[in-house]
Amino acid sequence: MASNVINRYVWLLNTLLQHKELSLKEISTLWQNSGLGDNKPLPRRTFQMHRDAIEDLFAININYNASSNVYYIEDADRFKCSRACRWLLESFSVANLIQAGANMEERILFEGVPGGVEHLETVVKAMQQNRILSIDYRQFGKEPKTLHFRPYAMKIYNRRWYVVGRASEGGRIINIALDRTLSMDMTDEVFVLPDDFDAKNYYAGTVGIYVDDNEALQLVKIRVRDVQREYLRTLPLHHSQEEEIATSNEYSDFRYYLRLTPELTTQILAMGENVEVLEPQELRERVKDRASKIANLYK
Repeated sequence: MASNVINRYVWLLNTLLQHKELSLKEISTLWQNSGLGDNKPLPRRTFQMHRDAIEDLFAININYNASSNVYYIEDADRFKCSRACRWLLESFSVANLIQAGANMEERILFEGVPGGVEHLETVVKAMQQNRILSIDYRQFGKEPKTLHFRPYAMKIYNRRWYVVGRASEGGRIINIALDRTLSMDMTDEVFVLPDDFDAKNYYAGTVGIYVDDNEALQLVKIRVRDVQREYLRTLPLHHSQEEEIATSNEYSDFRYYLRLTPELTTQILAMGENVEVLEPQELRERVKDRASKIANLYK
């Protein structure tokens, strides 16, 4: 039921973002035809309740222009630029489409999350209240252990949810994967979020989830051939990506500032024979070594 209510809020936000300004009558008609409202118009009281809830939950104001009798989203550009809001809109908008056209359920396919979504609410509450989590956790290939964990931030990567923070059992910042979490409870013990921790900066120089503070940022340059160039242009490997001025029609060179992590090597190998590491030499050797080991499997 909660997800259905949020679907309604997201539908209203998405509709106003698309149309920019709408009267209540126009909103009601669109709602009636959306497939989400049982073909009934949207009552004014329900609209006002949704409007208030959106402000409380998402800190987004739906303003009213009395002179033109229309509603609009205040500072819509800021809302569009927020990663969290974009993710929310995209996720629930697709869910709304499927709910509105139930006959499409077997024709719109999604990649599932391995597990752990049942812990999301607990993690978010713990972050909001700065409360320590008691977690029974099992890394792949290791025995289960109990962690008393200070959750600093969350990130989704490759369909898995991760929580970054510190465990009382160890001093450094680590990531834990929710799909490897056996159980989780929020304790009464509180912690102080470090003033110098910024989640965006923490992950800024890495591809993936692994961060090695001892690894310095380096200039990484790759040469990309054929259609793979278009894939990188539309979905960059990393936000620091820059394309150098082309000197050939056969390839393009891209540059990044990154830490050399195992996931970076994996992502480069995943692009196959169309990508070559130009520098640094250390990364070139890592890719070469792993590619050789893969080739040996097929001898």
